[in-house]
Amino acid sequence: MAKNCSARLGLLVGMIAYACMSMSTSAANAGDAAARLLFSAGDTAGSVAGETETQRTSWYREAKFGMFIHWGPYSVAGVEASWPIMEPEAQWNITEPEYVSLFKRFNPTKYDPKAWVELAKEAGQRYMVFTTKHHDGFCMFDSALTDYKITNTPYGKDVTAMLAQAAQAAGMPLGFYYSPPDMHHPGFRDTSKPVKDTWQGDPTRPEWTSYLSYMEGQLRELLTNYGPVVLIWFDGLRQQEKYKGREVLDLIHQLQPATLVNNRIGVPGDFATPEQFIPDRIPTKTAANELQGTRKTPETGPPSLPAPGDFQLWETCQTINDTWAYNKNDRKFKSVKELIQELVEVASKGGNFLLDVGPTPEGTIQPEFVERLQAIGKWMKVNGESIYGTTYGPLQDLRFGKTTAKGTTIYLHVFDWPSRPELILPGLTAHVTQITVLATGRKAHFRQKPGGLTIALPPLAPDPNDSILRIKTR
Repeated sequence: MAKNCSARLGLLVGMIAYACMSMSTSAANAGDAAARLLFSAGDTAGSVAGETETQRTSWYREAKFGMFIHWGPYSVAGVEASWPIMEPEAQWNITEPEYVSLFKRFNPTKYDPKAWVELAKEAGQRYMVFTTKHHDGFCMFDSALTDYKITNTPYGKDVTAMLAQAAQAAGMPLGFYYSPPDMHHPGFRDTSKPVKDTWQGDPTRPEWTSYLSYMEGQLRELLTNYGPVVLIWFDGLRQQEKYKGREVLDLIHQLQPATLVNNRIGVPGDFATPEQFIPDRIPTKTAANELQGTRKTPETGPPSLPAPGDFQLWETCQTINDTWAYNKNDRKFKSVKELIQELVEVASKGGNFLLDVGPTPEGTIQPEFVERLQAIGKWMKVNGESIYGTTYGPLQDLRFGKTTAKGTTIYLHVFDWPSRPELILPGLTAHVTQITVLATGRKAHFRQKPGGLTIALPPLAPDPNDSILRIKTR
């Protein structure tokens, strides 16, 4: 009981400090807006009992765009996180003993968490999610429960604490990725055998309860030692029910009531997390479980708009190239146009876009990632109104673009600017009162008939990536 009371007191103090920091910086700062929404929703009586789902998730619904960070000793070898020992492939060219020993060479002397936070803000990202422990079991935080951790590397510093401090100072909401699977812990698997043969874990072993206690202890550390944690991003892989997710959620809400949780620990959580794809239609609560492992929801026929109560809050996580972690050989970078249009498509279905970076072993973010994030940020400064705080748009099957919505305003995102000087928008039933080009503020002439809306356009697209028309309705 004393521990719980102490944790709650520490949480309250931390949240107040965080909110004050956020409010002391510029009101125009994107991270500040999200931080203020977070604390207005989560800083009341320290309990979720009096809050609706919408209140708890309001900052997240507003944020829309975040930075995912996969970083650990695996960056030294330029290989993917954990999977080279779980499912060895020739492309990785590393043995299990070599992989496990990488931490002895991990010394990111150029690590500057303030620069990471500033880059996220420059990109227009309103929250960050950091990998505190991937499936390999290596802890990027100073856990008292293991020696396999960042403070036992040549670097010797708690990089999670450093990032948390930088994020709090800048008013940037920070969440933690935490892997329930753990290849290093003998309670999770028989560590006398190769990882490739045991990586799914075995809850029938008597040692399993020791692993659940270990996981609980580390979650307590993360939720009491690092200030406000806006979300926990689990990655439970298969047979997630073995982690007793309901008890885990209760623990999280006991320690930090405002913390959101994703859907990868055997229970629904606050938001669904499709990975490396965008669902073909707006996710609903009945289809939430299918979203994690498939590209399509069970619904058939043309896309339809769910009722607000049926909408499933969701977020897709994606990479800028084809690798989550740092890989100098992966040159398959998505273009700025691709990334902006993916962000728009996600927002048009009501989702959040969590875009990943894999920092180098020195602790920097490679220039190809920086260039793309900065370019997205420039676009967001002009067009962010059509993304932040929006929900799914009323027209879901347009060939030339997407729609997002905010109140009675519809944002028409035109990916393919027509060669002729007008655009026909079928199926819009709301009464239109005004249309402007978002980037310039120029009014566009239009005609509305029962069959649709015809909009007169400037001859050239305002933006080569995505041009937006702001449509006011009543």
